[in-house]
Amino acid sequence: MLLLIIVLIFVFFWNRTVITIEPGEAGVLFRRFSGTEIDHVYSEGLHLFSPLDNVYIYEVRKMVAYHEFDVISNKGLSVHLSLATRYRPEYVLLGILHQRIGPDYLQRVILPQIESVMRKQLGSYTAEQIYTNEAGLLTNAILTALDEVGRNYVEVEDIIIRSITLPPQIVIAIEDKLRQEEFMKSYEFRIETSKKEAERLKIEAGGIKDYHRIVDQSLTESILRHKGIDATLALASSPNAKVVVVGSGKDGLPIILNTGSDAVASVAAEPPATKTQQTPVKSTTGTTPIMQYPPVIHGSNN
Repeated sequence: MLLLIIVLIFVFFWNRTVITIEPGEAGVLFRRFSGTEIDHVYSEGLHLFSPLDNVYIYEVRKMVAYHEFDVISNKGLSVHLSLATRYRPEYVLLGILHQRIGPDYLQRVILPQIESVMRKQLGSYTAEQIYTNEAGLLTNAILTALDEVGRNYVEVEDIIIRSITLPPQIVIAIEDKLRQEEFMKSYEFRIETSKKEAERLKIEAGGIKDYHRIVDQSLTESILRHKGIDATLALASSPNAKVVVVGSGKDGLPIILNTGSDAVASVAAEPPATKTQQTPVKSTTGTTPIMQYPPVIHGSNN
């Protein structure tokens, strides 16, 4: 009978005596006569406890909590924030967390603390500054919230801003302002590009000016006469030349090129005519004289 009674008691208190802690969980033991064990955390697996004691199971995996709240800007506009918070309890401090805060630490500590810090940090800015994250103010607010929440025996890995919602009229006004600012930046870029192009053209013009000055200093009368002779010989040596060139002036170089396919008929270096004198030239293939006021080029196939 005694053995039967012991078995019945064991079966009756089975759920309080034999406890299995699942993967990703940890247990905190509360002893009826000595209180919470804050220096020991029970890991996953099968454990035996006294039926007079209680075991509280905590999930120690990373968890995500979604939270939405409103922030009032410094001008009284309401900004709606939607956040996602990744968190988990500190494993080695799980006994202290259970003793001082309890299993519902998310609602007691994490979310209220984040909400308080975000309102304090963002309340001194305008709705436009919050919406555009000016100077990284949202990032600074998140870092401050992470530091504040981490003092309560929990580890908040990250706070993600899912969305920022403003009244539609405010959103339209802010987007229009940002668009105009981008237009102004594009105009400034065009002006700067035009200035650079003007500087380039100025430098190019200076180089051309220097080039012509140097060339002008090096072009003497003898060099020009020599260049004229070279040009005359080059034209005369062309096999398909059909050009009659009559020189004039002091150093005119008259040349008569054959209009046929034989080659050069003559290259004459006779004295040029004056400006009022007409020089008749007879074509080798016709009888009509060519009256030419020098210097004129009638045409060429080259």
